[in-house]
Amino acid sequence: MNPPDRPTILRRAKNWFRDFLTAPASPRPLAVLRIGLAAVLLLQALSIAGSIQELFGDRSIVQWSALRGDGAGMGYHGLVPRVSDLAGLLAPLGISTAACVRGIFLTYVFALGCLLIGWRSNIVAAVAWLAHLMLCASGYMTIYGVDQFANIALFYCVWMPVGAALSCDVSAGRASDAPSIPARIGLRVLQVHLCLVYLTSGIEKAKFSQWWNGDAIWLSVNLPEMAQFDMTWLAYVPWLAVLLGWGTLAIELGYAFLVWPRRTRKWMVLAALSLHLGIAVTLGLISFSAVMGVLSIAAFLIPAEAAPATIAERVAMRAEAVSATG
Repeated sequence: MNPPDRPTILRRAKNWFRDFLTAPASPRPLAVLRIGLAAVLLLQALSIAGSIQELFGDRSIVQWSALRGDGAGMGYHGLVPRVSDLAGLLAPLGISTAACVRGIFLTYVFALGCLLIGWRSNIVAAVAWLAHLMLCASGYMTIYGVDQFANIALFYCVWMPVGAALSCDVSAGRASDAPSIPARIGLRVLQVHLCLVYLTSGIEKAKFSQWWNGDAIWLSVNLPEMAQFDMTWLAYVPWLAVLLGWGTLAIELGYAFLVWPRRTRKWMVLAALSLHLGIAVTLGLISFSAVMGVLSIAAFLIPAEAAPATIAERVAMRAEAVSATG
């Protein structure tokens, strides 16, 4: 048998790439992203509602005067709007900085509530993203990874068709839940980004011997400021810490490769969810684990393809095709 000629291979590759990026997809995965993200961030906002002045105000744990640097090391450059900028504009009107912080926070919560139900989804996502960005930039010394991932996901909700399913927008006729090319592009961006996140994290961890000999696991679960339980018993079973370190590396390094094949996709996502469940239980990073779980579930577990036709539908389509050719 002769091997396929070069043009045939190139044509197949071109067709595969075109379908990978532009074949219409169901907007349901992106709707799950919208709902899950908004729910997690609303719960997080509820948990910090009583401490917003201490986190983001002008007399916060790290005061505004100490944050006059651009925060570039945390990704917050001088052009990023901050609460202090708005407070300065509103001060001549007699609005206090505390009231300004409360106003931005309440705007953020209101926008998340609208995003949850899918009312004017992209517009309220933009409001939530901007409010979240301002709060994070005003208190970047007290935030951690979940806030950065949340801000990225909110930005995705600004331009992805997240309101095209399971939303008030669909009920009101402002959006169609039909498969679309924008839904496919949005889903692919989310999937590729998530794979890069896990892969780069795994590569970075693999550079250090602590992840191979179990020290990283031991240190993480026994940090006084993060430990949820007494985990010193790991000293008597050092092989378990080594195994957990290897398992973390295997999941993060393997995610980008094993999450695409259908046979391994579900198991890879479940492994990642198990990893984040362990992080939530042992380190108390519940919001971070929940956001990462939402991203994986929306990206790879929610079907984006049209449901297979039933037997009756397939028979009818076959009969229609035969009659059309006859």
